[in-house]
Amino acid sequence: MAFEPRMHLGQKLAQVQVMSPQMQQSLALLQAPMLDLQGMINKELQENPVLEEVPIEEQKSTDGEGGAELIGVPGQNEEAEPPADTKVDPTDESNNEPFDDFQAEMERLAEISEEWREHFNGAQTAPVTGGTQEDREKRDYLFDTMTANGTLSEHLISQAHLSDLDEKEMDVAEVVIGNIDENGFLQSTVEELAKVADCDVDMVDEVLSVVRSFDPSGVGATDLRECLLLQLERKGKLDSIEYVVVDKHMDALGRRRFPEISKAVGLSIDEIQKIAENIGQLNPRPGSAFEETSEQYVVPEVFVEWKNDQWEVHSNREEMPQIRISNTYKDLMSQARDSKDVREYIRGKIRDGNFLIRSIHQRHDTILKIAREIVVRQSDFLENGVSHLKPMTMSEIAEKVEVHETTVSRAVSGKYMKTPQGLYEMRYFFTGAIQSSDGGEGKSNTSVKQILSELVEGEDKSKPLSDEAIVKLMGEKKVKIARRTVAKYRGELGILPSSMRRVY
Repeated sequence: MAFEPRMHLGQKLAQVQVMSPQMQQSLALLQAPMLDLQGMINKELQENPVLEEVPIEEQKSTDGEGGAELIGVPGQNEEAEPPADTKVDPTDESNNEPFDDFQAEMERLAEISEEWREHFNGAQTAPVTGGTQEDREKRDYLFDTMTANGTLSEHLISQAHLSDLDEKEMDVAEVVIGNIDENGFLQSTVEELAKVADCDVDMVDEVLSVVRSFDPSGVGATDLRECLLLQLERKGKLDSIEYVVVDKHMDALGRRRFPEISKAVGLSIDEIQKIAENIGQLNPRPGSAFEETSEQYVVPEVFVEWKNDQWEVHSNREEMPQIRISNTYKDLMSQARDSKDVREYIRGKIRDGNFLIRSIHQRHDTILKIAREIVVRQSDFLENGVSHLKPMTMSEIAEKVEVHETTVSRAVSGKYMKTPQGLYEMRYFFTGAIQSSDGGEGKSNTSVKQILSELVEGEDKSKPLSDEAIVKLMGEKKVKIARRTVAKYRGELGILPSSMRRVY
């Protein structure tokens, strides 16, 4: 029996959750770090004619002295919600119907604007806590002096143009440089390069020697051994013992088999260790200085400091543009008395502006509540450092702040908190727990890593601690942990195995 393929057209019902553009904007504002938020607000200022930035003079006049949020005092100085007796919700789509009375429309818009203007100005009581004048000058200098690094290839090509290479050799040099990776290593054989450049192998060798004389030292090598030898040669150490060790005993050096090298070259183990330290000063990745950096310049959302015998949490208002609904919309509405389309356009812009202001305040309020709860739970960390960081989950904070767990995740993503212990991303404070061996309160993963680092730092370098020994010492500190977990954390911290940490 043959089956014949056919096409059918059908219908089905399904429930799909669709977010409105306003909800999407609100979530985007919540998730945006401070620098991104500045860009989003500035974009809205350019696109919405009824929005304006509050002049600096007016911002200063509204700043008070009692605006710090104090932990442990529920509700103190919390962001005010929109007035409860507001007669018209500016985000309610049902309010888009045209007005029969133009004057009534003007009064309605004025009422909405004044209520939100008062609400916004009332939220300006928090003091500006962006650091001292010296800190701000240093930050401005940092941003003003930022420069973009060129690529390694561009750097090498520029040196090639300044060399004595002729036109044909220059073509070969471009082929050679084009086959050097971002770490500075040559990725093709001389024969392959000769074939691509349409020349003989001898010319490629000559040009490659010239390229290897360029800055940075060690560029153009085919492997780590050759890279280190080129650097030693550049330093005038062609006849040094370091050169011999790298050239003849690279594998043993990489495995830190110092007794083996000591026996081969006839030097003491102490001398070999010193030689290894000298070799360690060389650059194993000469092209790393030209990598495109992913440096992220951050601005803290909140500041935490100890004042008046308690922790105070301040919002960073200085870095965020302060906006409000401009009174110029009244003039625009008056000019548009006879134009229904223009009135609808202006009314829509006012509604969008009011929603933006409310979303910004809601973002600030959410982040501040989460920050206060973090400070309450991590007060030991603020006083004593990383080793006292407590395990904490987003679901716990979400329950306390009365929001969804995903809201907490969005609110802490990319947001930073300046504390007495340093600048930390708010997400840093959320860690899993390692159970205590005595059944007491567990420790956070970060705290356990800190303890591991301290144990390794304080170990006898001639008899480094094995992973099993670390497990036993952790147990003495009432931390129940498996050996494989120690190995995992050690790898994450960049700590070598005990056999490679040994100092003879």
